[in-house]
Amino acid sequence: MSRQPTILIITAGGAYAWVIANALASRFAGVEVALEQPESKAVFLRRRARKVGWIQTVGQFFTMLVSRFGKRFVSARTDAIVKDFQLETELRPGVPLTPVSSANGADCLELIAARKPDVVFLAGCRMLSRATLAAIPCPVLNYHSGINPKYRGLAGGWWARATGDVANYGATVHLVDTGVDTGATLHQVILPPDPRASLLTDSLIMAAGSREMVARAVEEALKGELTPVPSELPSVQRFHPPVWTYLATGFGKGIW
Repeated sequence: MSRQPTILIITAGGAYAWVIANALASRFAGVEVALEQPESKAVFLRRRARKVGWIQTVGQFFTMLVSRFGKRFVSARTDAIVKDFQLETELRPGVPLTPVSSANGADCLELIAARKPDVVFLAGCRMLSRATLAAIPCPVLNYHSGINPKYRGLAGGWWARATGDVANYGATVHLVDTGVDTGATLHQVILPPDPRASLLTDSLIMAAGSREMVARAVEEALKGELTPVPSELPSVQRFHPPVWTYLATGFGKGIW
């Protein structure tokens, strides 16, 4: 009797990540979850400042605060998305879940070694280090809320809407390498941006439209049929918009 394939999802959780995890759990019997702990804000800010400087980092941090405390103001819209698309925004009961310190932690590597997954699937977790990637013998896929390579990084949906690039509003599944969403693209889905979309709802609406895509990508990985798709788009790493850009775009263009 052949062994049931195992798909290990590594995630920090959250509504959109659980939508993706549940989509896989509904299609495949061998889904398990490694739930990593939140990263220290101080560590996150220092790393970001090394990339973009402290002025931009502070501006982006305030946008993140607006996003966190603004969720109550879009709760009705979020509830409507959940209802309209019949989303499961909590991990469904019965899916095995193991807390780990980090996607790069020794406990996560021990879990991978013990489970011997056929596919590792990332959905909203830390970037994997070179050492972690080298220790994983199976395909490693990532779900990204944005169209690669033009909207790598964060807030891909917002940047596509804010720049009027609605033809590239969507999500990507790609192979994982040591860069920021730079691995080879496997599948993408282009979605029509709703005029009611916002920085606070982009990821959920993208996850809703990506459920079939992620299942297809994992099925191909299990069959050994992964086929990278080339792109002629420019490669740009995105971050949260600094708060002054976010507010100017919201009040000036009505794009939040």
